[in-house]
Amino acid sequence: MTIHFRSHRLLLGAGAMAIAVIASQSSAFAHVTLATGEVRAGTYYKAVFQVPHGCDGSATQSIRIQIPEGVIGVKPMPKPGWTLNVTRGPYAKTYQSHGKPVSEGPKEIAWSGGSLSDDNYDEFVFSSFVTDFPAGQAISFPTVQTCAKGEVKWDQIAAAGQNPHSLKSPAPMLRVVADTTVAQAQMDHGKMDHMKMDAAPAASGDTFKVGDLVVVSPWTRATPGGAKIAGGYLKITNNGTAADRLVSATSVGADHVEIHEMSMTDGVMKMRPLTDGLAIKPGETVELKPGGFHMMFMGIKQPLKQGDTLKATLKFEKAGTVDVSFGVNAIGATGEPAHKH
Repeated sequence: MTIHFRSHRLLLGAGAMAIAVIASQSSAFAHVTLATGEVRAGTYYKAVFQVPHGCDGSATQSIRIQIPEGVIGVKPMPKPGWTLNVTRGPYAKTYQSHGKPVSEGPKEIAWSGGSLSDDNYDEFVFSSFVTDFPAGQAISFPTVQTCAKGEVKWDQIAAAGQNPHSLKSPAPMLRVVADTTVAQAQMDHGKMDHMKMDAAPAASGDTFKVGDLVVVSPWTRATPGGAKIAGGYLKITNNGTAADRLVSATSVGADHVEIHEMSMTDGVMKMRPLTDGLAIKPGETVELKPGGFHMMFMGIKQPLKQGDTLKATLKFEKAGTVDVSFGVNAIGATGEPAHKH
């Protein structure tokens, strides 16, 4: 395996239309996507690009990713059997990294010379640092997938107000989320449900299975009028022999969903999003509950009422996706609603 470095300016065709023929694939699963789609500004980010298929049935032989301005300190992970090429160039401005000014770095990364069958799945990874993007900013990574027969350009970028899922060949996208402080976390959680932080859900409830994972008792609380967030709680048991990871979640009832951890640091309760997801070791049960790991439904579309359900889709690194229903309990409840048939 060889690693080559070239330095020149890149002409980014981020607005170009994709050229692709993808047959019999669901668009939600056919795209090249990022395993973790959210990050806080000013933090390190592990970018994992998921490649679920080839080009019209032929094997993938190259993945080329453009690095957007503001994502610095990029270090790609070599892959056995693939040649790694890093193209360097100047940044539009100078950034600070470990107390030193940085004015250039990787602008494009390419893995080539390998062969990923259309029947198989693989990931291409690099570490990076996301600089001072504003919360809500979408960061796109135009990507070119070259195969034995043909090429797919994942480079379409949604316009303001446009749903990226409506695009035929969207570029992998990363959303910048706010850095939630303790005060904000406590205020939001208090507005949401006035809960007891040490309360834990009961053991009964609905069960959902995906691969070796069992998801039990998803529940949330009713929200007062005007509230825009809601907590989500459940249990995940890994009955397999390999570790897995809850990497993301989506819901039609919310703008986006975050996976959070609450912890004590120097006597202060802090809440932070888990940008790398939540690990579930083999044989382990991980509980998302008030005061610990939990989910946050951000920008809920309408108030949640007791007795309703909130639909969501959980995405796991290995097991895949599973649709679940969060039962809505009363405001201030300490556990999930009674199981209903």
